Amino acid sequence: MMRYKATISYDGTKYVGWQRQKNGLSIQEVLETAMQKVFGCEVECTASGRTDAGVHAEGQVIHFEVETGIPADKIPFSVNNCLPEDISMLACEVAPKGFNARFSAKRKTYKYSIYYSRFPLPMLEHTHYRSTVPMNVEAMKEAAQKLVGTHDFKCFMAAGSNIKDKTYRTMYSVDVEGKDNVVTITVCGNGFLYNMVRIMAGTLYYVGIGKLTPKDVGRIVAQKDRAAAGKTLPAKGLCLVSVEYGDGDQNTSEDSLS
Repeated sequence: MMRYKATISYDGTKYVGWQRQKNGLSIQEVLETAMQKVFGCEVECTASGRTDAGVHAEGQVIHFEVETGIPADKIPFSVNNCLPEDISMLACEVAPKGFNARFSAKRKTYKYSIYYSRFPLPMLEHTHYRSTVPMNVEAMKEAAQKLVGTHDFKCFMAAGSNIKDKTYRTMYSVDVEGKDNVVTITVCGNGFLYNMVRIMAGTLYYVGIGKLTPKDVGRIVAQKDRAAAGKTLPAKGLCLVSVEYGDGDQNTSEDSLS
């Protein structure tokens, strides 16, 4: 049995998230069903982490094991023929020895996208959060730097998390970019708490519209004050950009990527 590493991209709008669930169709179920058609046997896919309902991915990483005569770099062609248009396998290779898509991950990068418009823009609506007021991008950039480094990010953890302590995480970068009417928040870290990126984005958004100041963000982190942080922005604006693997400590991410 050979283990493979693959990169998957998907639009999560129609799905209940990555993981198989009884209440709806998941990315995992659709992908594994396609693989069963290609390989003629059941295949179990393990992802770098779970994305919630409505969350998208440009570079989700998975591993799976199968016996096949199809060369690794040709597997995406076969699998994509059995997938819908909103899910795609971008690359596949024989996995390095000991590779595990979840536990071997070292860094993950997400982006949260917000657009400003008085009225909904259909081409952006299902992948961006809409702000009805303009945002101060420079203030958001200043506030974002308060989040860089190793901190106790309990203030950005949603209720219902399985993790009650060990809430320290390292953010290697938190960048805010504004172009035309779109603001993108890109976060790279060694792990994330439940809904952490969406709450971070909501807090920076509040800075952008004047509900919070950059100094407030520093205080919120220092005081671990969830009540003072911004709201949890909708899942549709969140996208898993990439997962990095290599030497170093294993990631400390919670199962959910959002």
